[in-house]
This record gives sequence, C-alpha cells and structure tokens, in this order.
Amino acid sequence: MKVEKATIKDAPHIQKLVNSFAERGQMLARPLSEVYENIRDFFVVRKDGNVIACAALHISWADLAEVKSLAVEASHHRRGIGDALVSACTAEAAKLGISTVFCLTYQPVFFGKCGFKEVEKKELPHKVWGECYRCPKFPDCDESAMTFTIGATAGV
Repeated sequence: MKVEKATIKDAPHIQKLVNSFAERGQMLARPLSEVYENIRDFFVVRKDGNVIACAALHISWADLAEVKSLAVEASHHRRGIGDALVSACTAEAAKLGISTVFCLTYQPVFFGKCGFKEVEKKELPHKVWGECYRCPKFPDCDESAMTFTIGATAGV
C-alpha cells in the first residue's frame, strides 16, 4: 500500500468514493468541481490502478489545517489504510509548518487512535464552519470536533 498525492485523473474517482459515504450520511458530499479545485489537497491509495481510499489536508489558516474527505472502500477497511492517510496529512502539515490539524468526524475512536483529541466545537475558529451550510444536518451538527497538535505524541 502506497499513499500518493492525487492527480487530476483521480478527481472523478475521489468524488465517487466520497459521495458513496455521503449518501449514507457519513460525510459531506463533494461536487466534482470542488474536488478538481482542491486536487492538491488530496492523497490517494490505489490498488491495481484504481483509487480505493482518499483523504485531504485543507489549509484553513497559518497555523491550522483540516483532514477531510477521508474515505476507504469498505472492502479495504481495517488494513491500516485510513491510518496511513491521516499520517500523510499530519506529516504534510508538519512539513508546511502548521501546528494544529483538526477534523470533524463521526469516527472519534479512529481519530483518537491517530493521536487526535476531542475538543469543544466552540474552540475551533468560526472560519472552519464555512462549508457546513451544505450539510443536511446544519445547523444541528452531530460530528465530533478533534484536534492533533504537531509534535505531540499519542497518549500524551
């Protein structure tokens, strides 16, 4: 398994994968135009040339970025692929000099194992809620807000 930066040809596959989870209410749907516009944010894992997993690191501010659109095909769950994608995102954040990575998730146990800590949603800057209006659950968000501090170790 190899985590790689996405290419432009991956965009339709990323959108299909992400939207398959969105249809089940597990994440926010992404229009294809948005995936193309943010293709540089995405990492992918391929099997036999097909995208089987993806995640994006989206920069919000000088010291803050978000892991979003983390999706792994169900047939490839529990193989460490999600962990590897989150690690790629946090490593890139560190390389860029970003001190905090956050996520909004329905999978707090998974992100906790990746070193993220739950926080009150009000601790996140207002700016991070910019795309929430597209969520069918808006304004009654039921996701967990979590942060990862670059340089911190899990369990600290």
